[in-house]
Amino acid sequence: MLWLALASGTALCEALKDATGKQALKSLDEYSVLFGLTSTGALLMAALMLATGGPPTLGPDFGLALLVGGGLNILAFTLYTRAIKIADLSLTVPLVTLTPLFLLVTSPLIVGEWPTGLDVIGVLLLIVGSYLLNLKPSEGFTLAPLKALMANPGSRMMLGVAFLWSITSNFDKIGTLNSSSLFWGMSLFGTIAVGMVPFVIQRVWQKGASTVLGSISAQAPFVVLAGTFQAVGISLQFIALTMAPVAQVVAVKRMSALISVGFGYALFGETGLRERFLGAAIMVSGVAIMAID
Repeated sequence: MLWLALASGTALCEALKDATGKQALKSLDEYSVLFGLTSTGALLMAALMLATGGPPTLGPDFGLALLVGGGLNILAFTLYTRAIKIADLSLTVPLVTLTPLFLLVTSPLIVGEWPTGLDVIGVLLLIVGSYLLNLKPSEGFTLAPLKALMANPGSRMMLGVAFLWSITSNFDKIGTLNSSSLFWGMSLFGTIAVGMVPFVIQRVWQKGASTVLGSISAQAPFVVLAGTFQAVGISLQFIALTMAPVAQVVAVKRMSALISVGFGYALFGETGLRERFLGAAIMVSGVAIMAID
């Protein structure tokens, strides 16, 4: 199935984007990184769109989709970037796999796609996996992992992202069907980039232009790489959304959680690999079951 290959490519690009983005966040604030990668993504998509036929004819629901989806994504992407800045990739990124859980409610309401019987099993696996992410073998099976989940600011932010993306994923589908995958991606990233401008200006005002620009220049390769991975991944996702239900595409995309756990351990020296990989694997199994026709 072509949509499955496209969504799998999205998963790999997402993990690569997170790893390069986290590297840039070591010396940059989340607003500057987000502005850089979304601007890069928007420009790449615009160039590709112009090279493959130009702008499409827009449908009647495009404006509403961009207004709602763009506005919510400004908040979601800011929370996401902040979460991977202050917490481990292996702890935060897997929590985005909870998006299909929220999609069970939002998809029927927004695009009329209803859950199946297998979704109950998938939900249970998502809950078990999120529990194991914070499990410490020395503590045994207690409520401590759930308390740790809620106590970690990065985890709380990522839970908010999962909920917001359960809404915006539906508007991504509406926006794509009322334009094209490249035009929607360009418009969405452009909207997010514009939303970051006031925050970047505030940083320049507070720290001085030379300081901010120096930091951006030092991390520019990682920001550009993150933006490139984001643009490629999101393009593949939006194409897949025209071929399959939202919940299935997003479920496969969340395979990035497993890759990010590995990157967190290999590139950033994060600990607790066994528990976090097991938790992420169970959560991905849950979303895979939910994606079965």
